[in-house]
This record gives sequence, structure tokens and C-alpha cells, in this order.
Amino acid sequence: MRRSTRARWLPVMALALLPAAAGCADNPFVLKGQMDRLQQQQLAVSRQAQELQSRAAGLDKDNQELSTLLSQARQRNKLQEDQLSVTREQLTGTNSQLAQLRQDKKTIEQKAQMLNASMQRQGGATINPNNSLLESLPAINSADVNVRRDGDVIRVELPGTGLFEEGTARLRPAAIKLITDVAAEIYRVYPDQMMGVEGHVENDPLLNAQWRNMHQLSLGRAAAVYDVLTAQTRLQPRQLFVVGHGANHPAASNATPAGKQRNRRVELVIYPERATR
Repeated sequence: MRRSTRARWLPVMALALLPAAAGCADNPFVLKGQMDRLQQQQLAVSRQAQELQSRAAGLDKDNQELSTLLSQARQRNKLQEDQLSVTREQLTGTNSQLAQLRQDKKTIEQKAQMLNASMQRQGGATINPNNSLLESLPAINSADVNVRRDGDVIRVELPGTGLFEEGTARLRPAAIKLITDVAAEIYRVYPDQMMGVEGHVENDPLLNAQWRNMHQLSLGRAAAVYDVLTAQTRLQPRQLFVVGHGANHPAASNATPAGKQRNRRVELVIYPERATR
């Protein structure tokens, strides 16, 4: 009897609760809770957006730094390529001068052999051209000019500091008189000897953009002296030749200012062989 009555009331109670459940959607407290949740979600999304913007800005800065480093690396690479090119040019010039010196040496040896053979045919004598050459040295009346024997040649050393403006191949006003005075004495003692006009420099870095390397500067200085010798002295072009040694043959140590000054020079090198007429 009781079970039957409870069963009849259950559907009625369920129907009574439906309006209450439907009214929850319009409940202010429920709406406020939903609004709070939405605001929290929006705040979280905003924070994520800010984090992403910050990361993007950091990546952009890193990209700019990498671009700067790449540009610097390219500049260093270009500088190294330029330095390598200059070194190759210097090596090419040195090899060319070495080949020329070897050829000159071979020519001189052949001439000496021919002279010896000629003398032997005439009377069996063998000449030594160095003996007569070294019997006397030119008397140069200048404290700045150094004259010395070097094997079978005589070297007359002209100071580059007194001859040229610093870092150039332009002769100083007093240089021409010094060159012509020295040439006059050389001609008096050795009028027909072969003579090399050889330029030398110290090992400091090249500062004048007119010259690509120190070999060219030394050659330019030797050529300037050669021009004076051929234009204003009795020495003939046929008995002269020009060589630029760069810093390859120092006369003193480059570790001191005095040594560097000594190495800036042009040498008039008098050889045993006579020039052909």
C-alpha cells in the first residue's frame, strides 16, 4: 500500500523541480560566475599574447645581432683576401727579381769564361777581374756615404733618409748634388764597370698608397737615382741596371730606429765586369 503511493508521487515531484532548474540560467550568481571565468580566460590569453610578443622581440634582436656578426665576418674575410692578394703579388715580384738575378749571374759567368778562354788562347794566362777592381776604393768625401768591399764587388751606400722625402721616392733638393758627386768619383776610378743601382727599405708597414708594396717603393727609389745618373753624370745607361730589394737585405737590425734608418738606402754596386761599348 505504501509503495504504491510513493510511486505515484515521484512523477509529480519531478515536474515540480523543472521550473526551478530552468530558472538557474537567469540566476545572477550563475551569470556572475560565468563572467568571472570568461575574464580569467581572457586574462590568460592576454598574458600568452604578451609572452609571444616578448619572444618575438627577442628573436628579432637575436636576428639583428647575427646579421651584424655575419657582416663583420664578411669584412674580415675580404680583408684577409686582400692581404693574401698583396702577399701573392710580393711573392711574384720577388720570384721575378730572383730569376733576373740568376740570369744576370749566368751572363756574367759566361762573359768571364769567354774572357778567360780568350786570354788562354793568347798566352795561357787566366785573368781575375776582381783583383784590379778591389785595388782601390772610390774616395767619397761625405760622412753620410759608406764605401765597402763585399766579396768581388764594391758597394757605395747612399743614405735614403738624406736622399728621399719620408715614405716616397721624391728626391730632396740636396740629393742630386750628393748623387752627382759620388758618380763623378766612381767614374774617375771605374769608368767602364757594370754598376747596379739597388734600392733597399726597412720593414715598417707601407704608409703611402702610391706604392702597392715595399718592393715597389725600393724599386722606385732606385729608379729615381738611376734617372739622375743617366741624365746628369758621365755614367752610361749601358753600364747600369736597377734592382729593388724591398726589406730582404738589411744592412743593420730593424729592431732599433738607427738600424731602420741605415736600411733605408740606395747602393751603387760596382761589379768586376766591364760594360760592352
